[in-house]
Amino acid sequence: MNAQVPEASLPTVAELEEQERRLVFRRFTHEDAWALGSLLVELARERQAPVAVDIHRGGQQLFHAALPGSTPDNDAWIARKRRVVERYGSASYLVGFRFRAKGTTFEDSSRLDPDRYAAHGGSFPVTVAGAGVIGSVTVSGLPQVDDHRMVVEALERFLGE
Repeated sequence: MNAQVPEASLPTVAELEEQERRLVFRRFTHEDAWALGSLLVELARERQAPVAVDIHRGGQQLFHAALPGSTPDNDAWIARKRRVVERYGSASYLVGFRFRAKGTTFEDSSRLDPDRYAAHGGSFPVTVAGAGVIGSVTVSGLPQVDDHRMVVEALERFLGE
């Protein structure tokens, strides 16, 4: 689990699945990507979080920002976490959690190249009602549970939850 966060404060699989059921868009445009990405940048600036933010839709990068303190490694983590969302259709944190709940790890059991895929928190599916998962929103630079929570907080604000 995450060494910096007490295990009792980590979300459960049920809570993570509930987030995915709840955080669904009616539509998702280029303008929505810009507004959501800008909201994430605003949250990160308020917290002086050294993160990179990325939003993809249908294989196209619609938004990217690298805040002070972020590094090229954050972009590599974004790509690896995003690929997990694209492959599994679920949040990267939830995918990793599901493997751990089975008594194994994503790295040991997924049969996917860990240089290309990372089931660590921070990438969340962009789901459109009636269409399914069409993209992802990803944050990298904080402990994985905090990356995940920042994305969820921004989605809740954006969607008026």
